[in-house]
Amino acid sequence: MESIVVKGGRKLSGEVVIGGAKNSALPLIAATLLAENGTSDLDNIPNLRDINTIVRLLEGMGAEITRSDNKLKIMTSAVNDFQAPYELVKTMRASILVLGPLLARFGKARVSLPGGCAIGARPVNLHIKGLEQMGAEIEVEHGYIIGQAKRLQGADISFDMPTVTGTENLMMAAVLAEGITHLRNAAREPEIVDLAVFLRKMGAQIEGEGTHTIVISGVEKLEGTDYRVMPDRIEAGTFMVAAGISAGDIIIKNAPLAALGGVISKLQEIGISIEPLTDFDEDAILAGTPVRVRRESLELHSLDVKTMPYPGFPTDMQAQIMTLLTLAQGTSVISETVFENRFMHVFELQRMGADIEVEGRIAVVRGVDTLSGAQVMASDLRASAGLILAGLAADGETAMSRVYHLDRGYSGFEKKLEALGADIKRIST
Repeated sequence: MESIVVKGGRKLSGEVVIGGAKNSALPLIAATLLAENGTSDLDNIPNLRDINTIVRLLEGMGAEITRSDNKLKIMTSAVNDFQAPYELVKTMRASILVLGPLLARFGKARVSLPGGCAIGARPVNLHIKGLEQMGAEIEVEHGYIIGQAKRLQGADISFDMPTVTGTENLMMAAVLAEGITHLRNAAREPEIVDLAVFLRKMGAQIEGEGTHTIVISGVEKLEGTDYRVMPDRIEAGTFMVAAGISAGDIIIKNAPLAALGGVISKLQEIGISIEPLTDFDEDAILAGTPVRVRRESLELHSLDVKTMPYPGFPTDMQAQIMTLLTLAQGTSVISETVFENRFMHVFELQRMGADIEVEGRIAVVRGVDTLSGAQVMASDLRASAGLILAGLAADGETAMSRVYHLDRGYSGFEKKLEALGADIKRIST
């Protein structure tokens, strides 16, 4: 079993390069199932457990995949198995993203109900309801979603609430459907924009991505293409917090600043300086740029944060900003509106001396002077990052177990922190 051990007290300095976005790479890899001919060459793919899982999933279906550094070459013309088994899907909820492409191209799919981080219910009923509106026959039995359709039909679909994976799944289903599909109350995340751009390069006809209404005109077939995945906005935001909590001064390269508005404004309010080093287009949410991040003053300021769908403050940054606010002057209030069970890291932060009270989806954080190193346990992906950030600022040594959560979403996280001057190492126990 592995642990990450951090000795706090060092100010971070130097440069770090942000990798490709996990939450974009996963749907893009799933989308390659739509290509009847040709090869899809994907660049800027992060080296993560979740990427390895979806690669194994596609290979099990008959896809031919080769990997070189951060590149994937995927050929799906020989796919002949249309199921996603529980053994793989249980470790990663994003496996549900193969459902739409399989039904669109092959008219059949058998996908296990998904697993992944235990941060609350993320029902797939919105995916199923939308596919049924497009003419698919769906049954759920023995833990599997079983679907079939001669050819999906365009439909007018309104989501009860914005759903990122639901929007992505139905976008991919609709590109080969007969007729026009409207997705209303669609999610607006940058990763959805990235997927739409990729699908258009494959030959799809899509308009409106990044807004609440996406319009897809179905085509007969798609072809493989080449594409570079957008930078990871959550990784970039995490390193911004790392600079702030360590009182450091770092350069973050390839940061998608236009996709980080909700995060940047809150960090600046807390007292973190975020200075772009080159001009950037505020509408270019897929583009990366260098930025200098440093603590502006000795004291951090308290504030209120509410997680919201994009362009609001992302739930995937909630654990990280909570860790920062444990050391801020005064009282902060964090409202988690996306997932109902995403405060499990609170108990571990309390072990390190944080003053946090939780009632339902509200966490009240009263700033303390110092945190104290302790043995802690990661409960999910973003909680693991938050606990390591706490260790950077804590007195003494922090040892975090369940490192596999971290490896699902951060590539070489401890190595990047070590290169910035952190006293951090991964050990086997």
